Amino acid sequence: MATSGLKIGLLGGSFDPAHSGHLHISKVALNRFGLDRVWWLVSPGNPLKAHGPAPVEIRLAAARMASDSPRIIVTDIETRLGTRMTADTIAGLRHLYHDVNFVWLMGSDNLCQFHRWDRWREIARSVPIGVLARPGSRNAARHAPAAQMMRRWRLPQAEAATLVTRKAPAWVLINLPMTPESSTAIRKRNGMIRGRKDT
Repeated sequence: MATSGLKIGLLGGSFDPAHSGHLHISKVALNRFGLDRVWWLVSPGNPLKAHGPAPVEIRLAAARMASDSPRIIVTDIETRLGTRMTADTIAGLRHLYHDVNFVWLMGSDNLCQFHRWDRWREIARSVPIGVLARPGSRNAARHAPAAQMMRRWRLPQAEAATLVTRKAPAWVLINLPMTPESSTAIRKRNGMIRGRKDT
């Protein structure tokens, strides 16, 4: 899936379902971080969420239909690696692709809860992190516990294109034109809500 020297952004999530917001932040990430590819890591399930998502095969198919760029790769590599925790996924990917430059991508809403992720400090030490502003969470993300603990490694937005080749820990929060679309809103519209919040 990847050759030596590629710059790849990793966007993990339930993608239940994938939507225009995922596509929007992926395209922004490709441009602002100078990436060659963005991989959508369609997870088997999210340990922080009380109820499981739709079957992974359905979510993969929908994500592939939602993506309109050959530079955005939809993958079930977490299922194939047998990982459910981000720290384990990153370790597995770095073992398989040790000459690839990875950056972990997340919305600012996820930065707000990043300190609750399993081994989040290990993640921050493993790969640079690109944070993309999401509606309603940009300011909260700046003051989130993880952001405060990582503040000395934060880069200015002007250096976002250098992030992927930086030695971790390194992170940047970038502003972008925002879309309010979310998986939760889509499921509500479709009568599919299952009592959890997704991104």
